[in-house]
Order: sequence, then structure tokens, then C-alpha cells
Amino acid sequence: MKFLAALLVICISSALGDDTALKEFTSGNNLFTTSIYKEIKKTSPGNFLVSPFSAESVLALAQSGAKDETALEMRNTLHLPDSPEKIQNAIKSIHPQLKQSDLYTLKTANKIYLKTGFEVRDEFKKVASDVFEAGLENIDFSKKEEAAQTMNQWVEDQTEHKIQNLISPGSLNSRTRAILINALYFKGNWTTPFKKFLTKNEDFYKNGKQVAPVPTMNLQTPNKYYESEELKAKFLELPFEGGDVSMIFVLPNEKDGLEALENQLEKTVEFPKLTEEFVKISLPKFQIRSQFTLIEMLQELGMKKVFKGDEADLSGIAGKKGDLVIDQVVQKTFIDLNEDGVEAAAATFVAVGVPLSGVITSTSPPKEFKADHPFLFYIKIKDLILFAGRVVDPTDSK
Repeated sequence: MKFLAALLVICISSALGDDTALKEFTSGNNLFTTSIYKEIKKTSPGNFLVSPFSAESVLALAQSGAKDETALEMRNTLHLPDSPEKIQNAIKSIHPQLKQSDLYTLKTANKIYLKTGFEVRDEFKKVASDVFEAGLENIDFSKKEEAAQTMNQWVEDQTEHKIQNLISPGSLNSRTRAILINALYFKGNWTTPFKKFLTKNEDFYKNGKQVAPVPTMNLQTPNKYYESEELKAKFLELPFEGGDVSMIFVLPNEKDGLEALENQLEKTVEFPKLTEEFVKISLPKFQIRSQFTLIEMLQELGMKKVFKGDEADLSGIAGKKGDLVIDQVVQKTFIDLNEDGVEAAAATFVAVGVPLSGVITSTSPPKEFKADHPFLFYIKIKDLILFAGRVVDPTDSK
């Protein structure tokens, strides 16, 4: 399975340390996952993929320059720890885990592009560099085509060219002061690959109703598995080589049970104690490409002031209250799941601008996990969710 990248860009225009902190950040990240997932599904009835960790990472970087009520709203919406010190300790603890190993590729990168001549506070530079490991680079936003090309090339380099054209020249204007970007990339193979000769067309109930043949992978092997009577769903965890990263699939028992399952989404990320079982697996191959504009969703979740010119306080970055405002938050994602593994990518950008006013044997039969109808999935490293999504129609690769 290959996982690709998540990228978050924050455009700014004028206008983990201790274990406790890490656990708090991880718990908060999982809560943010369910919150943003529910907002996305309101307007995205089909397949989608989101990287809550990428979005949270870059917004946490922006939050480090926020003050007072603006900072409080951002922390509450993102479910971040309740102090800058805890947030910074958590980030510093997480980054060493997001490094390439001999068996898979996993990396995260942050980047800040600053308008030529725009000065940010030394304290913000230090946190960006020392905690978020963000590189800073000056750029002339007035040369829109050239600036967009430079930033998009960085995105492509970080995501193995799976995320392209994240930033359009039209998203840059005279108020743009900075672009903050996070890129997250994962590529890995299943610990036990699916045999390609066992892949065949099988019926899938798209949207829980319409039947269509889709290429379906088949495997019978020991895996972590759980059946939830409460959620009326089955959990299956497939590990990637290396052991730290895995993909969890949550399949409702009923073919039209996805909505009921999503109504209890918070319980699906609690990840019950799965036990080793011999499982007969049928899983469709799929690709998903998604792009989201997140501002309205974040506002619905309670992050409001940072988008309003008269209320935003990003004075920890530069200037005084009201001088800077976030005016764009966009994420772009990609995933390709096949017999070998997964490749997935996500890119998000946030624009801050000046307000317009500025192996097991068993005698019992194997368990069966037959994903022939809509399901949820998560990709996580240990307990930290990197990607979340759903498959409603495996034939739709948009």
C-alpha cells in the first residue's frame, strides 16, 4: 500500500516533549478528525479523503502567532492542548516519528513563504524553525505566475508529484503576506500483500444500492479484527511493513449502514482492542482525489475571529491586532489502494491576508470481511490519525 502526501498551506496576507502532551495532542487530533469529517460529508456525498493531521499541523503553526481570543478559538476548534508549551512539546515529539524508515516512506515538511520585505517577529521565526521545522523563504507575490509555480514545485517535490497545482496564481493578491504549507507523505507496502491473480471483478453496492462490478482484492490471513454490536460494524486493521503504520477499515454490517455509522463517528476512532483472527478479506481497489475549501467548515466548528479583519489577532506573527487575517484554507488529497499497498497524498493551504478593510491456525471457520458496500477507513501511525476517508463508489476516481 502506498500513502502519499498531505500538504497544508497557509497564506498570510496583511490585514511533542513530554508524553502527556503527546497523548493530549493525539486525542485532540482524533476528535478534530471526526469534526472535520462530519463537516466535509455535508457537501461531499461520494468518496473523499482528508488529512486532519496536515490541516492541524499548519493551523497549529499559524496558531502559534495568534493571541488572546483568536488563539483560544483556534485551539478549541483544533482540539489542541491548552497551552503553547504543551502544543510545542507535542509537535516536537511527533516529528521524529514522521521520518523515513527502511521499510516505508513517511515524511512531513513545513514551509513558510514570506512576501519580500515583510518582516515577522523573531519569536514566531524561532517557533516555526525550532518546533515546526519550517523553512522560511522570501518570494515576490506580485509575480503571481512565478510565485505559484515556485510553491507548487515545492509541493510536488514533497509529495512525489501526486499533488499538483495546489496554489493558483489567482489566489495571490496585493494583500498576500505569507503562505504557510504542510506536506505529509506516506508510501508503504502491506505486510502481507494481496495476490494479484486473486483480484477479480465482484459486485459492489455503490451508495449501498446500485450494483456494479469492481476489481476486488482477496486474501485469507491472520489480521487484527473486531465485531462491534454497538456500532453494528466490523473493524479490520491491515499493517504496513515496518509495523508502526496501519490502515483500519470500518465496515457497517448493513449495505446501507454507512450513514448510521457516521452518526457515531467518534466511537469509530476509539479503535477497540482488535484481536488476532483468521480473516477472509475482500477489498475493492480504489483511487480518491479530493479538494476542500475549509474556511466555512472551520467557522462552523467555532474558529471565527481569525477570518475577520476587525477581530483577528495574529500579532504574534507581525503587526498588531487586525493587521493580519486568514483568508484561505485549502486542502488537496490523493490515495491509491492496490494489491501491494497504498499511495496517498494530501495538500492543504491556508491564506492569511490583510482584511479588505486591511501467521495463526484454527479449527473454526475464518471471519469474513467482505467490503462490498460503502465503508470508512483511517491511516494511522500508532494512535495518531494521518488520513481519514470513505469509499462509496470504488469506480469513481475523481
